[in-house]
Amino acid sequence: MKGTSDVLIISTSDKGGTGRTVTTCNVAFRRALSGDHVCYLDFDFGSPTAGSIFAIERISHGTLKGGLHSYLKGDVEQAERINVWSESAARALGLRPSGVGRLVLLPGDLGGGEFSITDEVVDRCSRLLQSLTSEFDTVFMDLSAGRSHAAELLLRVTSPTEKNGISARWLVFHRWTRQHVAAAAGLTFDERGLLDTGERVGHDRTELLESIRFVRTAVIDPGSNATSGLSAEQENWLHKVNDELNDRAVYLELGGQSVLARIPLDPVLQWREQILTDEDVYRRIANESTVEAFTELAASLDDEATWSRV
Repeated sequence: MKGTSDVLIISTSDKGGTGRTVTTCNVAFRRALSGDHVCYLDFDFGSPTAGSIFAIERISHGTLKGGLHSYLKGDVEQAERINVWSESAARALGLRPSGVGRLVLLPGDLGGGEFSITDEVVDRCSRLLQSLTSEFDTVFMDLSAGRSHAAELLLRVTSPTEKNGISARWLVFHRWTRQHVAAAAGLTFDERGLLDTGERVGHDRTELLESIRFVRTAVIDPGSNATSGLSAEQENWLHKVNDELNDRAVYLELGGQSVLARIPLDPVLQWREQILTDEDVYRRIANESTVEAFTELAASLDDEATWSRV
């Protein structure tokens, strides 16, 4: 992937518990493995847990040394930066392979919380992203769940009216359940959702919709080995519910080409949110299909054909 144009990826969800953060961390890891220089911004101001997933214990719930929250409020001139390869306690991350790109985390503040969006905050965020997108090949931003101030801030920063040259691609995460599908549709299409708020701050609604894709998580394929222990009645029920979910997603405009990835339900991630490595697959701890899904999602982020609805 090295040598592609700079990519800014914003991850969001309406509900918590979607696997948004652990998926985004794993995709960032896969981009770095491919040779990209990657920066990860933990914009989940209410619960900044990217440090925990990258196995950096001292910032498992945010930093005390001046994180993104402190930077945006103007309390510090530079947000803390952490080299994931050198600070992670995870063995696979500590043994940085040759040829991989940088992997840098900008953590959120411990106990930071939400904040008001002022012109000064928008300006500081714009300057930060201009700098980072110039320095790194791929920049990930993981937002707080729901209609958060962080989402509104990023919609303002990436609005054409700001004339700062910053554009983004949005990933809306949802679990593969009826409630989560409806929630993701509401976050995107309803009043005060992404499209409504984006249009209000200067985005073209059609163009903004083109920059949004959906990521389904904790997906059980009715035809996979994951259902091998089910009874015939349970398998039939699962097929029926899966078909109903697909029909519902299409009706709510969350189907077809709008779906960028389907992340399988993985037992490892149900018990511990972490980076999944090739070694985890080799040892048969993690499912190969999950790692493949992360790798494919990482590759699709700058694939223009994937992002075209034609």
